[in-house]
Amino acid sequence: MVKTTHPGNIGAAARVMANLGLADLRLVMPRVFPTQAATARAAGAEHILEQATVCDTLEEATADCSFVIGATARRRAISSPLLEPQNAASRLIEASRHGSTALVFGQEAAGLTNEQLDLCHAHVRVGVEDDFPSLNVATAVAILIYEVRRQSYSRAPSEDNGCEIDPRLKGTVPMTVLEFERLMEHLERVGHRTGFLTGPRTRLLRKMRRLLRQGLCSQADINIVRGVLTSIEQTIEKGKATGER
Repeated sequence: MVKTTHPGNIGAAARVMANLGLADLRLVMPRVFPTQAATARAAGAEHILEQATVCDTLEEATADCSFVIGATARRRAISSPLLEPQNAASRLIEASRHGSTALVFGQEAAGLTNEQLDLCHAHVRVGVEDDFPSLNVATAVAILIYEVRRQSYSRAPSEDNGCEIDPRLKGTVPMTVLEFERLMEHLERVGHRTGFLTGPRTRLLRKMRRLLRQGLCSQADINIVRGVLTSIEQTIEKGKATGER
């Protein structure tokens, strides 16, 4: 949960998590926490609040995750998969076989920013009335994690629900959010050094992020690309050294 404004929503989310068998609550810069209001709304799920991790950034909160889905109430001009709750749950269940996964919920009034959604592999939107699309964040938590639990207990994920096993993951260690973000930082740095990137180039970097996320899936993949980038940097340094002689 990112920058949650009302502590009662944190408590209500903790209660739902306890109801449905989840325990790992991570909070990114909540306005106030811990508070009595959160404890009261947790209604017996205080252990979830006591174990909650408070982080400064979403990158920190999802650093060890290999698959992340961000909840959004409105359609965005971001070219990432927008899933229905059923497919989002299926993707999370399948991805959890290979590494840690996360569902991310934004601030009550504004939701997740585009930059925060960029950190997610896919987005999910609960189908509600277009005239009144905003759900209470604790309600959204309940809907989505109930769907995960329902599918976990009812049947195994299958190709029919958009959750086929990626054969590239067999026998590999999946890349985490932290590893991918370090790759993007490395790529941007090399892009500026070579002159390929000039200025922020936010749209281009977003496209590059999407392409790499679609093509890379393991730590080995990350290491190969970073090895190429490091080789480019070394070549640049050798060129500088030669020119200075």
